[in-house]
Amino acid sequence: METIVVIVFVLGYLAITLEHNLKIDKLIPALGMMAILWAIIALTHMEVYDIIPGVGKESHHLEGVLLHHLGKTAEILVFLLGAMTIVEIIDYFDGFSTIKGYIKTKKKGSLLWIVSSLAFVLSAIIDNLTATIVLITILQKLIKERDLRLWFAGLIIIAANAGGAWSPIGDVTTTMLWIANKVTAGVLVEHVLVPSIFCFVIPTFIASRMSVFKGSVADDASDDDKPKSRYAATMFYLGLGAIIFVPIFKSVTHLPPYVGMMLSLAFVAAFAEIYSSSKFSISTIDGESEAAGHHSPVHSSLSKIELPSILFFLGILLAVAALESLGLLFDFAGVLNETVPRLGTELHSTIISDLVVMLLGVGSAVIDNVPLVAASIGMFQIGLDEPAWHFIAYSAGTGGSMLIIGSAAGVVAMGMEKIDFFWYFKKISWLALVGFLSGAAVFILMRNFILNV
Repeated sequence: METIVVIVFVLGYLAITLEHNLKIDKLIPALGMMAILWAIIALTHMEVYDIIPGVGKESHHLEGVLLHHLGKTAEILVFLLGAMTIVEIIDYFDGFSTIKGYIKTKKKGSLLWIVSSLAFVLSAIIDNLTATIVLITILQKLIKERDLRLWFAGLIIIAANAGGAWSPIGDVTTTMLWIANKVTAGVLVEHVLVPSIFCFVIPTFIASRMSVFKGSVADDASDDDKPKSRYAATMFYLGLGAIIFVPIFKSVTHLPPYVGMMLSLAFVAAFAEIYSSSKFSISTIDGESEAAGHHSPVHSSLSKIELPSILFFLGILLAVAALESLGLLFDFAGVLNETVPRLGTELHSTIISDLVVMLLGVGSAVIDNVPLVAASIGMFQIGLDEPAWHFIAYSAGTGGSMLIIGSAAGVVAMGMEKIDFFWYFKKISWLALVGFLSGAAVFILMRNFILNV
């Protein structure tokens, strides 16, 4: 029956990967695959295990194992729901319009460095997907020439993915590693920040020397876009500060991250309700006067949450959990340990080598990095803050930039600017590869000769 389980997983995974070709949202095969896998386990009375580090597989009852994995998955989903709601509340007050105030130049090269740096910093706070949406929206107001915007969008994808890799709240995969107690926020930043900087700086520097970024942007964009709310800047900084507070809360209380995120959400939501109750707070929201009646920003924000993404994460994480519960990932890790050659220095683990982790990064450009990281969490029983986990965070977070469909940031940019897959492959992919390899080399050098771990 294990063969059937693997076949179902592979077919479901293939359907997720080919969602654009099949024109079926990836949440559908993810949820279907998850339900079928657990149904097979239940109906055939397959033995399920709990993988204990340093011990191995320990048999448990199905209900207990499923409830355990549901609880771990719920931690991630509740955390993401809180973060998404805070971001939507900021957007409700048009807070992201504050960013436009930082962009003063019309020179293409300078503008490239500004938007790439903003993408790198913002993605570490509000996640790479949201940062990409915000900056491309701003670019659409600043640059009317679509061909030029495509180049900017491509470099934003690279910078946003690099920025998300070093922050525990910057990318779903790093959030998963953080919540699973594989990395701590401080050590993750210490190991991955500098490689991530190289990952976005090198491609940006190369691109800035290209002819397409010479000269100035045509001064024909509208410059009269004013914030819809007088509290736009306040809610922008309040929201960002609340999200940054979450890792601090966890380090002080040692409570799961979603608890801190719920506290931050309550804090931001309270101010949002107070500000929206003022008849002078919002001039217009969706063309309506706020004075005409009170609109709850929390209710409005919750209605805009990307529930398809939440359901996809639920399906894929529990599907991977099914393989983990059967011991398949644990057994595969043992096979990997015996067959994959070591390259370079050991990563303080008997099963992970630099080659495997870099291949995971390359693989994340082809298939979704969420299940890849979920599988690695189930496969590799190594300690907290082992360098291997930090390398996985870097590789999975930045490797997806090599293809337009390899990351959430790339997919949303593809939709917003109608970027052609092959255009990106010819123009941007090689820059992303150079950045990925540069950052990986820096990570290995730091690990071996600077951090001495």
